[in-house]
Amino acid sequence: MPVNRRDGRVGYAHCVVGTGLRALNRAATRRFGDTARRPCTRFVPVPETSRFLGIVVAMYYDDHPPPHFHVRYGGHRAILEINTTAVLSGELPHRVLGLVVEWARLHRTELDENWHRARARAPLTPIRPLE
Repeated sequence: MPVNRRDGRVGYAHCVVGTGLRALNRAATRRFGDTARRPCTRFVPVPETSRFLGIVVAMYYDDHPPPHFHVRYGGHRAILEINTTAVLSGELPHRVLGLVVEWARLHRTELDENWHRARARAPLTPIRPLE
């Protein structure tokens, strides 16, 4: 969920089980694609790698394996594996999923490069949208 920061930029709360810190916004305590409520212990910006047709593709820095990317479309969220484009969690409308899978197959090498860059906390390169 979007979190407005003091510097005026918008980011996303990356929440992990941790200390007793309480989030100011209950919606910000949910991790993208995760249904469990957890206390927010740190703020991590989520870089968008692509945006097309109302679909937002993002990757967390230093995220867990297997290599994957996060997709948002309206109120829907999903996590897709890079190599197989299989849905690891969440749901997307059928047509949107088809568009995302097609886009991911066209840009698999770029997604893989961005995955390794994100694991190393390096800046991600933008990926062309589906045309």
